[in-house]
Amino acid sequence: MASSLLSSSAKPCYSATKLPTPSSRAPAPRFAHGLSAAAVRASPRAPRLCALARNIRASQQQPRRPEYVPNRIDDPNYVRIFDTTLRDGEQSPGATMTSAEKLVIARQLARLGVDIIEAGFPASSPDDLDAVRSIAIEVGNTPVGEDGHVPVICGLSRCNKKDIDAAWEAVRHARRPRIHTFIATSEIHMQHKLRKTPEQVVAIAREMVAYARSLGCTDVEFSPEDAGRSNREFLYHILEEVIKAGATTLNIPDTVGYNLPYEFGKLIADIKANTPGIENAIISTHCQNDLGLATANTLAGARAGARQLEVTINGIGERAGNASLEEVVMAIKCRGELLDGLYTGINSQHITLASKMVQEHSGLLVQPHKAIVGANAFAHESGIHQDGMLKYKGTYEIISPDDIGLTRANEFGIVLGKLSGSHAVRSKLAELGYEISDKEFMDFFKRYKEVAEKKKRVTDEDIEALLSDEIFQPKVIWSLADVQATCGTLCLTTATVKLIAPDGEEKVACSMGTGPVDAAYKAVDQIIQIPTVLREYSMSSVTEGIDAIATTRVVITGDVSNNSKHALTGQSFNRSFSGSGASMDVVVSSVRAYLSALNKMCSFAGIAKASSEVHESASVQSKE
Repeated sequence: MASSLLSSSAKPCYSATKLPTPSSRAPAPRFAHGLSAAAVRASPRAPRLCALARNIRASQQQPRRPEYVPNRIDDPNYVRIFDTTLRDGEQSPGATMTSAEKLVIARQLARLGVDIIEAGFPASSPDDLDAVRSIAIEVGNTPVGEDGHVPVICGLSRCNKKDIDAAWEAVRHARRPRIHTFIATSEIHMQHKLRKTPEQVVAIAREMVAYARSLGCTDVEFSPEDAGRSNREFLYHILEEVIKAGATTLNIPDTVGYNLPYEFGKLIADIKANTPGIENAIISTHCQNDLGLATANTLAGARAGARQLEVTINGIGERAGNASLEEVVMAIKCRGELLDGLYTGINSQHITLASKMVQEHSGLLVQPHKAIVGANAFAHESGIHQDGMLKYKGTYEIISPDDIGLTRANEFGIVLGKLSGSHAVRSKLAELGYEISDKEFMDFFKRYKEVAEKKKRVTDEDIEALLSDEIFQPKVIWSLADVQATCGTLCLTTATVKLIAPDGEEKVACSMGTGPVDAAYKAVDQIIQIPTVLREYSMSSVTEGIDAIATTRVVITGDVSNNSKHALTGQSFNRSFSGSGASMDVVVSSVRAYLSALNKMCSFAGIAKASSEVHESASVQSKE
């Protein structure tokens, strides 16, 4: 038994399936653990290695994604991935995204291969409804990938007709629309939050699921909120009733991250064994990370019979966040043999770019030691580790960076500098996995040249910082023309800022402050004149060295977003907005970040105001 345990734990798992067993003389193990395609082509044994590469790629191919049917999956080993980054993830403080940003992320989620995209909570605000509708129209009707995958587009709603109507209005434009409705079922929630009896809760759930189906939506998901703390018998009963009413997916949330993995796994198994009609619906999981167990609980649920897993990119979400998509997917891919052969339709090559995109648009940074996508996830500094890696990568890496689309090695020997032309820079962007339009490239290339004039060598990290500052930004309403700051121990700190207004007019203001950033922000406030509060401010260097690019991130709040409602409580709340900026000058970087957040706030306020005016006009006309 000891030998079998040793054999199981020592085996590296760079792919979901076993690699072909090489002969003792073949260099296959090194190739299997990261030898690049360019190195294979350059090798004198290239024909034999290329043949081996083809065999390995063939062995790594997963079964085709089963045809989508709302209430069943024809392959019992297939697990649907339900991404709620744009709904639950956006409820994180400071993670507010504009409609345009949500659409960009939704496109990336489709390329990633997500089965269901929960695009938002349409009843929360006019902006959210517009965003979900846009995603349904574009992403919900556009095939991607070799298999022509089109994701399901889902909208969240509480168990009331107004919410369900808003969700249906937003998602009905998609090829595969879904309404996700929920109501609390734990005793503590029913008594203190809903103030309703269990019988009333069952009646509401049954009626609202039936109402969603009556609108023409054939794909309805139901969630008993706080299922992890709900009475088992009551849970079986309400799930039976919503199945009869037409629910096709039953999501079982550990809403407050209370369950331990064995508890949650047993909960899923018990529901599967004791709920009448369960064979006519898909069981799903939604695990919060309050005790750091969201990924473990999700995997336990999958092993117990759940065939839909609700996750977010980078694990973002309320409080401590949600189960992380990259952790769940790569755990299934890496340890599939211990999960009864489960597999997903995710193309893991798009994970790294999706992670960076969500960081930039949400303003929520990933800690360096974050599993899979953290900066240190594939870094080896210890001498012992480095020695092992040089000898055989499988000693300390259980998955390859290539598996998640993380590329740092330059196969073509290109080192970018001030003499590099646009073709070389475009090649570098393609190598890093970025696809941008010609206009976006020209804007980026101008910034690149400015930095390259000051730095001898422009690194991958510099490239990505500049991309974030130029491409991953909200709609430009106010733009920075110039900034000049004077500071030190011998003078008063002052800053002069010139901004370009939405109509193209240049506006200038000067202010004093406790430091150059404070003075510059006060000058910006004098020009834009929107009441804001700076909630968070942080700065970091992109690379080592005194010539490093500085990246600044800020979070602000204002009085422009009171139309927003919280998904779970229904209470209005004041949104916060994040912004980021990058420059070799820390003051310029700081002002860029502040303007980024202000532009996002202005954009959101403009959409909300326009939607409000439309509703008021319609109301006046109806009265007339």
